[in-house]
Amino acid sequence: MKLTTRLQLSIMMFLQFFIWGAWYVTMGTYLDKVLHASGIQMGAAYSAMAIATIFSPFFVGMIADKFFPAQKVLGVLHLLGAVLLYYVTTVGDPNTFYWIILLYSLCYAPTLALVNSVAFRQMTDTTKEFASIRVLGTIGWIATGWMIDKVFKIGPDQLAFTFKMAAVASGILGLLSFALPNTPPKAKGTKTTFAQILGSDAFVLFKNRSFTVFFFASILICIPLSFYYSLTNLFLTDAGMKNPTSNMTFGQFSEAFFILLIPFFFRKLGVKWMIAVGMIAWALRFVFFSYGDAGPNEWMLFAGIILHGVCFDFFFVTGQIYTDTKAGLKIQSSAQGMITMATYGIGMWIGSLLSGYVKDHYTINNIVQWKSVWMVPAGIATVVLILFVLLFRDTATVTRKPEAEPVLAV
Repeated sequence: MKLTTRLQLSIMMFLQFFIWGAWYVTMGTYLDKVLHASGIQMGAAYSAMAIATIFSPFFVGMIADKFFPAQKVLGVLHLLGAVLLYYVTTVGDPNTFYWIILLYSLCYAPTLALVNSVAFRQMTDTTKEFASIRVLGTIGWIATGWMIDKVFKIGPDQLAFTFKMAAVASGILGLLSFALPNTPPKAKGTKTTFAQILGSDAFVLFKNRSFTVFFFASILICIPLSFYYSLTNLFLTDAGMKNPTSNMTFGQFSEAFFILLIPFFFRKLGVKWMIAVGMIAWALRFVFFSYGDAGPNEWMLFAGIILHGVCFDFFFVTGQIYTDTKAGLKIQSSAQGMITMATYGIGMWIGSLLSGYVKDHYTINNIVQWKSVWMVPAGIATVVLILFVLLFRDTATVTRKPEAEPVLAV
């Protein structure tokens, strides 16, 4: 790959995830402290990205893959996104905020697949070249937390700035996208059915009992995952932790570290117990949050954050590899698309809405009883863990490598 092409793709990945990290992490705190939204309204706002994730494959499969070069579609969507991100800062009503952020999410979600398409088309060996470029996305996400806390020193009542920061980055990426290497539509002139986009070709995998158990466990474990994304920043702020947004980026450092250890643990634990360890980490992190504080037990808060690497990598990255292995080359794309839609779409949608209801239920005299809130996802993760261990029987060894990281590895 030419050095200029690598630089272009690296900047693209950095900005792609910089944009997301800039507004997504702190949105719950912004809604609570600035717009005084209810937990239900907060959950609805976070569910917007899940809804968009469900619909984005239809957009990419029916339009972007057939009619227009990927880099141009990417540019248009990010320019539209920049306008919506800036406009949402002028909205003072949480219900109106939801509709704007939903529109924005519908623009952003397809770009996650599009940046991968642009990158993959420039590579001769994705297993060797993709990771070194995709890691810039994780660095971009980390950069947002440190800029918010350390550079601009944004307080909870000033978080509208984070949306404006994301809007500027979205505008820049929108313009730069038109200068990216040409990526013509790969499915031009072909017929793609609605069922194929749903991943119907991969339904044959449900004949395998263990895969079916894994599939539904993946949906259910995304419920506590939603609690983490939508409530953690607000919780850390309420707990009195200094620089909560930049501290949360230790979760991304942890993720980058533990993903390197996956081959080692595969050999030692196998698929079943790798996934089980990931579930244990989910339950444990929420117990840490329940009993942690900004005083003597602040170490528990940091432990809960750092466990993100085990939570995400051991379950979701391992699950992606397991799916890849069970599917085989013929239905590989359909299987990964089906899992993504089910987890980051359906699972995250349910979890986002539930997290809002739980927060409101445990709010007394405008004070959130965080210990009770966190025990709910801890309990869900524990139940899923028990059912998974009892019902999952697949002992096959995973030998194949995934072609790429999950697009939501953040």
